[in-house]
Amino acid sequence: MKHNMKDLLLAAINASLKAGEEILEVYNSDDFAIEHKDDRSPLTLADKRAHEVISKMLQPLELPVLSEEGKSIPYAQRSGWNHFWMVDPLDGTKEFIKRNGEFTVNIALIHQQRSVLGVIYVPVTRTLYFAAEGVGAFKSNMQPNSFYFVDLQEVLDHSHKMPLQNEDGKFTVVASRSHLSEETEMFIDGLRTTNKEVEFISSGSSIKLCLVAEGKAHVYPRFAPTMEWDTAAGQAICEISGKRVIDYKTNAPLLYNKENLLNNWFIVD
Repeated sequence: MKHNMKDLLLAAINASLKAGEEILEVYNSDDFAIEHKDDRSPLTLADKRAHEVISKMLQPLELPVLSEEGKSIPYAQRSGWNHFWMVDPLDGTKEFIKRNGEFTVNIALIHQQRSVLGVIYVPVTRTLYFAAEGVGAFKSNMQPNSFYFVDLQEVLDHSHKMPLQNEDGKFTVVASRSHLSEETEMFIDGLRTTNKEVEFISSGSSIKLCLVAEGKAHVYPRFAPTMEWDTAAGQAICEISGKRVIDYKTNAPLLYNKENLLNNWFIVD
């Protein structure tokens, strides 16, 4: 690979921050609540603008990009990719539409079916989670107008290494705000029989993986469908901060660039 991990991480951070600015312009616009045809909706517009800016900013690195927009790329073609970007320009579509702020920009670097770098940016709260092998996992709160950095050290100087301390003594489960399945509820009930005090928190999008990575939650069970671009960035952040993202069927870490891009159920702990 021509580029080192720090250069790739910096590029992904800058792309995610800039994409977040594009999304917020749509999110905060006066006509957000106006009904549109699907192809002109604020959601579609925000997704498109974020995807375009990410693609443009990552293009000089000359690595392929796989996202929902590119899911029709034949497996025969993408299976030969050594390194590639896995991108979800706007994760948490229901949260975006509800305007609860719990949506993210997700960018991951995949190498031989493993996620080795991840960036997740929460535009509304300006919270940035990022990790790369050989660099570590970090959380940062961005200053206003800080959507372009020329040096990774500049970002690291304003970041906290994960996991962060969690000393409240409770066993905390995080689960989806929009996709709480019957199986998930049964899993949480099972935890209550083995832990005296189980606290449940709900959140949207890939923020749930970040909450486990930083130590605010102990486990995130996901017994509902997700696609590879929903989890790739979060898995890198979790694993590099010392957590696990385990496929419920194989009992091994989730793998990427499969022929079928649908994930199995998984547990993050």
